[in-house]
Amino acid sequence: MSRWATRGLRGSNLEEMINRSNEKYRENGLALIQKIPTPITPMEIDKDSSRITLAYFDRKSTVDYIGVVQGVPLCFDAKECAETTFALQNIHPHQVEFMRDFEKQEGVAFLLIHFTGLDVHYYLRFAELERFWQRAEQGGRKSFRYDELDPDFILPEHRSIPVPYLDALNRDLAGRE
Repeated sequence: MSRWATRGLRGSNLEEMINRSNEKYRENGLALIQKIPTPITPMEIDKDSSRITLAYFDRKSTVDYIGVVQGVPLCFDAKECAETTFALQNIHPHQVEFMRDFEKQEGVAFLLIHFTGLDVHYYLRFAELERFWQRAEQGGRKSFRYDELDPDFILPEHRSIPVPYLDALNRDLAGRE
């Protein structure tokens, strides 16, 4: 059982932006994506505010989001990175295993990474993640650099969708055909 701490809220701003994007996609009939809550067991609750002050994770979580985009099942996780180097330790082996199994079932798995120092959102295809993951497992770098990423999957700014990932998803799907 893991202890909950404020560290787990680091991506809450990114997740809020993704939640707003998903709402827009649903309103426009493009996608139905759900945020998967992390299962916790509260241990201490502040009586004045009714806020949980100490909790434990019940079990390992898989990914942050699961849904469907016009018949295409997808799952993805949201990550933030302050530097231009992303440490693979920010991704848990059970998450990679879940995403690998999801892809085997003909779904699409990916990460949405916000490089906060650059204020850039990136759609990391599972094939890209798998390449970096295998490199690390074979004794190579345990991280990847921003300049190693495919610039075609940098998400452009959009005035009404905070994290506009559907065009990148389409490019991902086109590359699989």
